[in-house]
Amino acid sequence: MSALTTEAVRVMDERPRLVELLGRAQARFPILQLAITILAFLVGACTLEGFASANSVKSLLILAALVGLAGLGQTLAILLGGVDMSVANFLVVGAVFATQITSLYDISFTLALVLLVPVTLILGGTVGWVCHRFSIDPLVVTLAMGTFALGLMQVQTEGTIAGGAPEWLMALTSLRSTTFGLPFPPVLLIWAVVIAVLTVFIHRTTVGRRMLAAGANDRAAGLSLIKVRRMWVIVFALSALFAGFAGVVLAAFSGTVNTSIGGPYLFQSLAAVIIGGTVFGGPGDYSRTVIGALMLTVITNVLIGHGLATSDQQILYGLVILVAMVVYGRGRKLSDRV
Repeated sequence: MSALTTEAVRVMDERPRLVELLGRAQARFPILQLAITILAFLVGACTLEGFASANSVKSLLILAALVGLAGLGQTLAILLGGVDMSVANFLVVGAVFATQITSLYDISFTLALVLLVPVTLILGGTVGWVCHRFSIDPLVVTLAMGTFALGLMQVQTEGTIAGGAPEWLMALTSLRSTTFGLPFPPVLLIWAVVIAVLTVFIHRTTVGRRMLAAGANDRAAGLSLIKVRRMWVIVFALSALFAGFAGVVLAAFSGTVNTSIGGPYLFQSLAAVIIGGTVFGGPGDYSRTVIGALMLTVITNVLIGHGLATSDQQILYGLVILVAMVVYGRGRKLSDRV
């Protein structure tokens, strides 16, 4: 065999190994998504005036934080093997508690947040119990519970959801705000803390590891004495709670509240979770959602800068979810490996 042929064989042998190594690296961390995010930002910086300015970068981070916070519970639900379609309405619930409930019942903002906790935990936990007890797809139950929760708010407000956020609350997401004297709004610090806490919760706590096990294979988890139903209750309770708190931040960002305020964030959060690499009942974590939120925000804003319409954005989100599901769906299911 000639030296040239030997070299060709060696290169062909090394190529699959390289692909395998890249695949393993991608499985550990969303390198491709991060690379696309950086590339999209560079395109924006080169083609849009002021895109790379300090205020523009802060605006991008604030928008990504809103998507990331809305995707908190969605991440947990998808890790468990479900999906939460009530996110949009629980965002409205949180926004109403932060704006209208305080004035309707003449209570402080702090007390309103305290009351928000049991309301969201009970409604969300009920979803988890019903889904597991009666083997009903969470898609159906979460849609129903979201509608129910929104109806409860309309009863409290006598059918009119049209509150306004106080100025001190709007400072949470204002570009002019500072955090401990540093030139960025408090919402970014809140998001950073949430990222750290949720990462520890998923991978370093007993509840988090049991949740991952239940999502990977609920039957095997049950045989390992993990109370799978309890995991469903906890995850959907937390999903509703997180969406409620995200609604408070959304009210601060929007300034006003209406029944459709959370609509855009349902599919944005879902798309962020999926394109980040967290798959249904499979591997993933919240850091992937963070990368997905950044990627989606940067790409969307670059396209908007070049004339992308709202309808085009919806098409983009749909295509992103479809492509991601096709790509991740080709892999061997984690439940088959457990």
